[in-house]
Amino acid sequence: MSAHVHVAGVGMIPFAKPGASAPYHEMGAEAARRALADAGLDYTAIQQAYVGYVYGDSTCGQRALYPVGMTGIPIINVNNNCSTGSTALYMARQAIASGAADCVLALGFEQMKPGALGSVYTDRPSAFDDFDAAADKLVDAAGIPLALRYFGGAGLSHMQKHGTPLTAFAKVRAKASRHAKNNPLALFRKEVTADDVMNDQVIWPGVMTRLMACPPTCGGAAAILVSETFAAKHGLRRDVRIAAQAMTTDTPSTFGTGDMMQLVGYDMTRAAASKVYEAAGVGPDDIDVVELHDCFAQNELITYEALGLCPEGGAAQFIDAGDNTYGGRIVTNPSGGLLSKGHPLGATGLAQCYELTRQLRGAAEGTQVEGVRLALQHNLGLGGACVVTLYEHA
Repeated sequence: MSAHVHVAGVGMIPFAKPGASAPYHEMGAEAARRALADAGLDYTAIQQAYVGYVYGDSTCGQRALYPVGMTGIPIINVNNNCSTGSTALYMARQAIASGAADCVLALGFEQMKPGALGSVYTDRPSAFDDFDAAADKLVDAAGIPLALRYFGGAGLSHMQKHGTPLTAFAKVRAKASRHAKNNPLALFRKEVTADDVMNDQVIWPGVMTRLMACPPTCGGAAAILVSETFAAKHGLRRDVRIAAQAMTTDTPSTFGTGDMMQLVGYDMTRAAASKVYEAAGVGPDDIDVVELHDCFAQNELITYEALGLCPEGGAAQFIDAGDNTYGGRIVTNPSGGLLSKGHPLGATGLAQCYELTRQLRGAAEGTQVEGVRLALQHNLGLGGACVVTLYEHA
Protein backbone atom coordinates (compact mmCIF):
# COMPACT_ATOMS: atom_id res chain seq x y z
CA MET A 1 0.00 0.00 0.00
CA SER A 2 2.22 2.78 -1.29
CA ALA A 3 -0.23 5.16 -2.98
CA HIS A 4 -0.01 8.74 -1.76
CA VAL A 5 -2.88 9.76 0.49
CA HIS A 6 -3.67 13.48 0.79
CA VAL A 7 -5.74 15.41 3.31
CA ALA A 8 -8.07 17.36 1.04
CA GLY A 9 -10.28 18.87 3.71
CA VAL A 10 -10.68 19.18 7.47
CA GLY A 11 -13.48 20.44 9.68
CA MET A 12 -13.97 20.98 13.39
CA ILE A 13 -16.55 22.64 15.60
CA PRO A 14 -15.76 24.46 18.86
CA PHE A 15 -15.61 22.03 21.75
CA ALA A 16 -18.04 22.52 24.64
CA LYS A 17 -18.76 21.35 28.16
CA PRO A 18 -21.27 18.52 28.64
CA GLY A 19 -24.77 19.93 28.50
CA ALA A 20 -23.67 22.98 26.51
CA SER A 21 -23.34 21.34 23.10
CA ALA A 22 -25.69 20.34 20.33
CA PRO A 23 -26.68 16.63 20.21
CA TYR A 24 -24.07 14.23 18.84
CA HIS A 25 -25.66 13.85 15.42
CA GLU A 26 -25.78 17.59 14.85
CA MET A 27 -22.15 18.02 15.92
CA GLY A 28 -21.09 15.19 13.62
CA ALA A 29 -23.04 16.50 10.66
CA GLU A 30 -21.64 20.01 11.09
CA ALA A 31 -18.04 18.77 11.33
CA ALA A 32 -18.56 16.73 8.14
CA ARG A 33 -20.05 19.72 6.32
CA ARG A 34 -17.11 21.88 7.34
CA ALA A 35 -14.64 19.31 6.02
CA LEU A 36 -16.54 19.07 2.74
CA ALA A 37 -16.58 22.85 2.39
CA ASP A 38 -12.86 23.01 3.14
CA ALA A 39 -12.18 20.43 0.44
CA GLY A 40 -14.59 22.01 -2.02
CA LEU A 41 -16.49 18.74 -2.44
CA ASP A 42 -20.09 17.62 -2.34
CA TYR A 43 -21.02 14.66 -0.18
CA THR A 44 -21.80 12.70 -3.35
CA ALA A 45 -18.03 12.51 -3.95
CA ILE A 46 -17.50 10.50 -0.74
CA GLN A 47 -17.13 6.78 -1.47
CA GLN A 48 -16.77 5.46 2.09
CA ALA A 49 -17.09 6.87 5.61
CA TYR A 50 -15.53 5.74 8.87
CA VAL A 51 -17.28 7.28 11.87
CA GLY A 52 -15.89 7.14 15.41
CA TYR A 53 -17.60 7.55 18.77
CA VAL A 54 -17.29 5.79 22.12
CA TYR A 55 -20.53 6.57 23.93
CA GLY A 56 -23.46 5.84 21.65
CA ASP A 57 -25.68 3.17 20.20
CA SER A 58 -24.84 1.23 17.07
CA THR A 59 -25.14 3.12 13.74
CA CYS A 60 -24.80 6.57 15.30
CA GLY A 61 -22.54 7.23 12.32
CA GLN A 62 -25.48 6.83 9.98
CA ARG A 63 -27.60 9.07 12.23
CA ALA A 64 -25.00 11.82 11.91
CA LEU A 65 -24.33 11.49 8.18
CA TYR A 66 -27.83 10.93 6.78
CA PRO A 67 -28.68 14.65 7.14
CA VAL A 68 -25.53 15.41 5.11
CA GLY A 69 -26.43 12.93 2.38
CA MET A 70 -28.01 9.52 1.84
CA THR A 71 -26.00 8.11 -1.02
CA GLY A 72 -25.91 4.48 0.00
CA ILE A 73 -22.15 4.38 0.62
CA PRO A 74 -20.55 2.11 3.22
CA ILE A 75 -20.59 3.79 6.65
CA ILE A 76 -18.45 1.92 9.17
CA ASN A 77 -18.84 2.71 12.87
CA VAL A 78 -15.61 2.69 14.90
CA ASN A 79 -15.03 2.42 18.66
CA ASN A 80 -11.46 2.16 19.98
CA ASN A 81 -11.67 4.11 23.22
CA CYS A 82 -9.79 7.43 23.20
CA SER A 83 -7.99 6.57 19.94
CA THR A 84 -11.31 6.17 18.11
CA GLY A 85 -10.95 9.24 15.88
CA SER A 86 -7.48 8.34 14.70
CA THR A 87 -8.56 4.72 14.20
CA ALA A 88 -11.23 6.01 11.79
CA LEU A 89 -8.49 8.03 10.09
CA TYR A 90 -6.25 4.93 9.94
CA MET A 91 -8.99 2.91 8.26
CA ALA A 92 -9.77 5.70 5.80
CA ARG A 93 -6.10 5.92 4.83
CA GLN A 94 -5.90 2.17 4.36
CA ALA A 95 -8.92 2.21 2.08
CA ILE A 96 -7.23 4.72 -0.22
CA ALA A 97 -3.71 3.31 -0.02
CA SER A 98 -5.01 -0.16 -0.92
CA GLY A 99 -6.91 1.16 -3.93
CA ALA A 100 -10.32 0.27 -2.49
CA ALA A 101 -11.47 3.91 -2.65
CA ASP A 102 -10.31 7.33 -3.82
CA CYS A 103 -12.26 9.70 -1.55
CA VAL A 104 -13.05 8.77 2.05
CA LEU A 105 -14.50 10.66 5.02
CA ALA A 106 -13.22 10.09 8.56
CA LEU A 107 -15.57 11.59 11.15
CA GLY A 108 -15.55 11.57 14.93
CA PHE A 109 -17.85 13.00 17.58
CA GLU A 110 -18.77 12.58 21.22
CA GLN A 111 -21.59 13.73 23.48
CA MET A 112 -20.25 13.22 26.99
CA LYS A 113 -21.56 13.44 30.53
CA PRO A 114 -19.91 15.43 33.35
CA GLY A 115 -17.51 13.68 35.69
CA ALA A 116 -14.91 10.95 35.51
CA LEU A 117 -15.14 8.21 32.90
CA GLY A 118 -16.71 4.95 33.95
CA SER A 119 -18.19 1.73 32.63
CA VAL A 120 -21.53 1.90 30.83
CA TYR A 121 -22.33 -1.81 30.93
CA THR A 122 -22.04 -3.23 34.44
CA ASP A 123 -23.76 -6.57 33.76
CA ARG A 124 -20.80 -8.12 31.88
CA PRO A 125 -16.99 -8.35 32.09
CA SER A 126 -15.19 -5.07 31.51
CA ALA A 127 -12.49 -4.65 28.89
CA PHE A 128 -10.42 -3.18 31.74
CA ASP A 129 -10.60 -6.12 34.17
CA ASP A 130 -6.98 -7.12 33.54
CA PHE A 131 -5.84 -3.49 33.63
CA ASP A 132 -7.65 -2.86 36.91
CA ALA A 133 -6.13 -5.98 38.46
CA ALA A 134 -2.64 -4.92 37.39
CA ALA A 135 -3.10 -1.35 38.61
CA ASP A 136 -4.39 -2.52 41.99
CA LYS A 137 -1.12 -4.41 42.50
CA LEU A 138 1.06 -1.47 41.46
CA VAL A 139 -0.49 1.57 43.13
CA ASP A 140 -2.39 2.25 46.34
CA ALA A 141 -5.13 4.52 45.03
CA ALA A 142 -8.36 3.46 46.69
CA GLY A 143 -11.22 5.71 45.70
CA ILE A 144 -9.34 7.28 42.76
CA PRO A 145 -11.38 7.06 39.51
CA LEU A 146 -10.18 4.63 36.86
CA ALA A 147 -8.46 6.96 34.37
CA LEU A 148 -6.87 9.08 37.10
CA ARG A 149 -5.52 5.93 38.74
CA TYR A 150 -3.92 4.74 35.50
CA PHE A 151 -2.29 7.95 34.37
CA GLY A 152 -1.53 9.31 37.81
CA GLY A 153 0.14 5.96 38.52
CA ALA A 154 2.18 6.29 35.33
CA GLY A 155 3.31 9.74 36.38
CA LEU A 156 4.20 8.41 39.82
CA SER A 157 6.27 5.66 38.18
CA HIS A 158 8.21 8.29 36.21
CA MET A 159 8.76 10.32 39.38
CA GLN A 160 10.09 7.30 41.23
CA LYS A 161 12.36 6.13 38.39
CA HIS A 162 13.77 9.47 37.30
CA GLY A 163 13.25 11.85 40.21
CA THR A 164 10.78 13.90 38.19
CA PRO A 165 9.22 16.65 40.33
CA LEU A 166 5.47 17.20 40.45
CA THR A 167 6.11 20.72 39.18
CA ALA A 168 7.15 19.25 35.80
CA PHE A 169 3.56 18.14 35.21
CA ALA A 170 2.33 21.55 36.35
CA LYS A 171 4.58 23.20 33.75
CA VAL A 172 3.09 20.97 31.04
CA ARG A 173 -0.42 22.12 32.00
CA ALA A 174 0.62 25.77 32.10
CA LYS A 175 2.16 25.44 28.64
CA ALA A 176 -1.10 23.96 27.33
CA SER A 177 -3.02 26.99 28.57
CA ARG A 178 -0.59 29.41 26.92
CA HIS A 179 -1.14 27.66 23.60
CA ALA A 180 -4.93 27.35 23.97
CA LYS A 181 -5.47 31.06 24.56
CA ASN A 182 -4.72 31.52 20.84
CA ASN A 183 -7.10 28.75 19.70
CA PRO A 184 -10.71 29.91 19.27
CA LEU A 185 -11.93 26.29 19.10
CA ALA A 186 -10.46 25.34 22.50
CA LEU A 187 -12.76 24.78 25.47
CA PHE A 188 -10.52 26.41 28.10
CA ARG A 189 -8.64 29.50 26.93
CA LYS A 190 -7.72 30.98 30.30
CA GLU A 191 -3.97 31.08 30.87
CA VAL A 192 -2.75 29.51 34.10
CA THR A 193 0.69 29.36 35.66
CA ALA A 194 2.50 26.35 37.04
CA ASP A 195 1.81 27.74 40.52
CA ASP A 196 -1.90 27.89 39.72
CA VAL A 197 -1.78 24.23 38.74
CA MET A 198 0.13 23.23 41.87
CA ASN A 199 -2.27 25.16 44.11
CA ASP A 200 -5.42 23.73 42.49
CA GLN A 201 -7.62 21.10 44.12
CA VAL A 202 -5.60 18.00 45.03
CA ILE A 203 -7.17 14.81 43.68
CA TRP A 204 -4.25 12.48 44.55
CA PRO A 205 -1.81 13.84 47.14
CA GLY A 206 1.70 14.18 45.75
CA VAL A 207 0.60 12.86 42.37
CA MET A 208 -2.05 15.02 40.72
CA THR A 209 -4.12 18.18 40.99
CA ARG A 210 -7.39 18.77 39.17
CA LEU A 211 -5.86 20.99 36.48
CA MET A 212 -3.52 18.19 35.44
CA ALA A 213 -6.52 16.24 34.07
CA CYS A 214 -8.39 16.98 30.85
CA PRO A 215 -12.12 17.72 31.10
CA PRO A 216 -14.99 15.65 29.66
CA THR A 217 -15.95 17.43 26.45
CA CYS A 218 -18.44 17.36 23.60
CA GLY A 219 -17.47 18.03 20.00
CA GLY A 220 -16.89 16.82 16.47
CA ALA A 221 -14.14 16.85 13.85
CA ALA A 222 -13.64 15.37 10.39
CA ALA A 223 -11.12 14.87 7.61
CA ILE A 224 -11.46 13.97 3.93
CA LEU A 225 -8.69 11.82 2.52
CA VAL A 226 -8.15 11.39 -1.22
CA SER A 227 -5.80 9.62 -3.58
CA GLU A 228 -3.29 11.50 -5.71
CA THR A 229 -5.24 10.63 -8.85
CA PHE A 230 -8.56 11.81 -7.42
CA ALA A 231 -7.03 15.07 -6.19
CA ALA A 232 -5.50 15.82 -9.59
CA LYS A 233 -8.70 14.97 -11.46
CA HIS A 234 -10.88 17.21 -9.30
CA GLY A 235 -8.42 20.03 -8.74
CA LEU A 236 -8.13 19.43 -4.99
CA ARG A 237 -5.31 20.64 -2.83
CA ARG A 238 -2.40 18.24 -2.38
CA ASP A 239 -0.22 20.22 -0.01
CA VAL A 240 -0.71 17.89 2.98
CA ARG A 241 0.13 14.22 2.64
CA ILE A 242 0.20 11.33 5.11
CA ALA A 243 3.82 10.23 4.93
CA ALA A 244 3.47 7.23 7.27
CA GLN A 245 1.06 5.81 9.81
CA ALA A 246 1.08 2.94 12.28
CA MET A 247 -1.37 1.45 14.73
CA THR A 248 -0.33 -0.80 17.60
CA THR A 249 -2.10 -2.67 20.38
CA ASP A 250 -0.84 -4.08 23.65
CA THR A 251 1.93 -6.66 23.93
CA PRO A 252 2.91 -8.82 26.93
CA SER A 253 5.04 -5.93 28.29
CA THR A 254 1.84 -4.06 29.18
CA PHE A 255 1.21 -6.43 32.07
CA GLY A 256 4.54 -8.22 32.35
CA THR A 257 6.85 -5.39 33.38
CA GLY A 258 5.08 -4.32 36.57
CA ASP A 259 5.22 -0.69 35.46
CA MET A 260 2.28 1.70 35.31
CA MET A 261 3.90 3.51 32.38
CA GLN A 262 3.65 0.32 30.36
CA LEU A 263 0.07 -0.22 31.52
CA VAL A 264 -0.95 3.09 29.90
CA GLY A 265 0.69 2.35 26.58
CA TYR A 266 4.33 3.48 26.71
CA ASP A 267 5.50 0.52 24.62
CA MET A 268 2.54 0.82 22.24
CA THR A 269 3.54 4.43 21.61
CA ARG A 270 7.22 3.65 21.21
CA ALA A 271 6.51 0.80 18.77
CA ALA A 272 4.09 2.83 16.64
CA ALA A 273 6.47 5.80 16.50
CA SER A 274 9.39 3.59 15.52
CA LYS A 275 7.40 2.09 12.67
CA VAL A 276 6.42 5.54 11.41
CA TYR A 277 9.95 6.94 11.59
CA GLU A 278 11.34 3.90 9.77
CA ALA A 279 8.67 3.97 7.06
CA ALA A 280 9.19 7.69 6.40
CA GLY A 281 12.97 7.61 6.69
CA VAL A 282 13.02 10.33 9.35
CA GLY A 283 13.76 10.64 13.04
CA PRO A 284 12.18 12.55 15.92
CA ASP A 285 14.66 15.40 15.47
CA ASP A 286 13.15 16.05 12.03
CA ILE A 287 9.68 16.75 13.43
CA ASP A 288 8.56 20.38 13.66
CA VAL A 289 5.28 20.09 15.55
CA VAL A 290 3.43 17.37 17.48
CA GLU A 291 -0.14 16.91 18.62
CA LEU A 292 0.05 14.19 21.27
CA HIS A 293 -2.39 12.56 23.65
CA ASP A 294 -2.21 14.67 26.81
CA CYS A 295 -5.32 13.34 28.54
CA PHE A 296 -3.31 14.06 31.68
CA ALA A 297 -0.21 16.19 32.04
CA GLN A 298 1.50 13.01 33.20
CA ASN A 299 0.86 11.31 29.88
CA GLU A 300 2.23 14.21 27.87
CA LEU A 301 5.47 14.05 29.82
CA ILE A 302 6.02 10.30 29.43
CA THR A 303 4.99 10.48 25.77
CA TYR A 304 7.83 12.90 25.03
CA GLU A 305 10.16 10.02 25.80
CA ALA A 306 8.09 7.27 24.14
CA LEU A 307 8.05 9.28 20.88
CA GLY A 308 11.81 9.87 21.13
CA LEU A 309 11.48 13.64 21.45
CA CYS A 310 13.93 13.45 24.34
CA PRO A 311 15.92 10.67 26.05
CA GLU A 312 14.32 8.42 28.66
CA GLY A 313 14.44 10.28 31.95
CA GLY A 314 15.04 13.57 30.13
CA ALA A 315 11.48 14.91 29.99
CA ALA A 316 11.82 17.32 32.92
CA GLN A 317 14.92 18.88 31.35
CA PHE A 318 13.13 18.99 27.98
CA ILE A 319 10.35 21.00 29.62
CA ASP A 320 12.63 23.30 31.60
CA ALA A 321 14.58 24.13 28.43
CA GLY A 322 11.36 25.21 26.70
CA ASP A 323 11.93 22.62 23.99
CA ASN A 324 8.22 21.69 24.00
CA THR A 325 6.91 25.13 23.00
CA TYR A 326 7.37 28.01 20.57
CA GLY A 327 11.02 28.90 20.16
CA GLY A 328 12.07 25.43 21.30
CA ARG A 329 12.93 22.25 19.44
CA ILE A 330 9.47 20.72 18.86
CA VAL A 331 6.24 22.59 19.54
CA THR A 332 3.90 20.16 21.29
CA ASN A 333 0.15 20.60 21.26
CA PRO A 334 -0.04 24.10 19.76
CA SER A 335 -3.85 23.67 19.88
CA GLY A 336 -3.74 23.50 23.67
CA GLY A 337 -4.06 19.74 23.55
CA LEU A 338 -6.65 17.69 25.35
CA LEU A 339 -5.85 19.50 28.59
CA SER A 340 -7.14 22.85 27.32
CA LYS A 341 -8.83 22.17 23.99
CA GLY A 342 -10.89 19.34 25.47
CA HIS A 343 -11.22 15.61 24.86
CA PRO A 344 -14.45 14.43 23.18
CA LEU A 345 -13.21 10.87 22.82
CA GLY A 346 -14.41 10.02 19.32
CA ALA A 347 -13.39 13.40 17.91
CA THR A 348 -9.97 13.82 19.50
CA GLY A 349 -7.84 12.11 16.86
CA LEU A 350 -9.53 14.02 14.06
CA ALA A 351 -9.21 17.31 15.94
CA GLN A 352 -5.46 16.61 16.05
CA CYS A 353 -5.56 16.02 12.28
CA TYR A 354 -7.40 19.34 11.87
CA GLU A 355 -4.73 21.25 13.77
CA LEU A 356 -1.77 19.64 12.04
CA THR A 357 -3.27 20.01 8.57
CA ARG A 358 -3.72 23.73 9.18
CA GLN A 359 -0.18 23.93 10.55
CA LEU A 360 1.23 22.38 7.37
CA ARG A 361 -0.88 24.69 5.22
CA GLY A 362 0.44 27.70 7.14
CA ALA A 363 -3.17 28.55 8.02
CA ALA A 364 -3.23 27.91 11.78
CA GLU A 365 -3.35 31.63 12.55
CA GLY A 366 -2.83 32.23 16.30
CA THR A 367 -1.32 28.79 16.90
CA GLN A 368 0.89 28.73 13.78
CA VAL A 369 4.39 27.27 14.09
CA GLU A 370 6.78 28.77 11.57
CA GLY A 371 8.18 26.68 8.73
CA VAL A 372 6.37 23.40 9.42
CA ARG A 373 7.39 20.60 7.06
CA LEU A 374 6.74 17.48 9.18
CA ALA A 375 3.99 17.10 11.78
CA LEU A 376 3.42 14.11 14.08
CA GLN A 377 0.15 12.96 15.63
CA HIS A 378 -0.16 10.59 18.59
CA ASN A 379 -3.52 9.31 19.83
CA LEU A 380 -3.84 6.69 22.56
CA GLY A 381 -6.74 4.57 23.76
CA LEU A 382 -6.46 2.33 26.79
CA GLY A 383 -7.53 -1.23 26.42
CA GLY A 384 -5.73 -0.60 24.07
CA ALA A 385 -4.71 1.02 20.80
CA CYS A 386 -2.22 3.66 19.72
CA VAL A 387 -2.16 5.43 16.37
CA VAL A 388 0.80 7.54 15.26
CA THR A 389 0.53 9.51 12.02
CA LEU A 390 3.18 11.55 10.23
CA TYR A 391 2.03 14.32 7.90
CA GLU A 392 4.29 16.15 5.48
CA HIS A 393 4.04 19.28 3.40
CA ALA A 394 3.94 17.98 -0.15
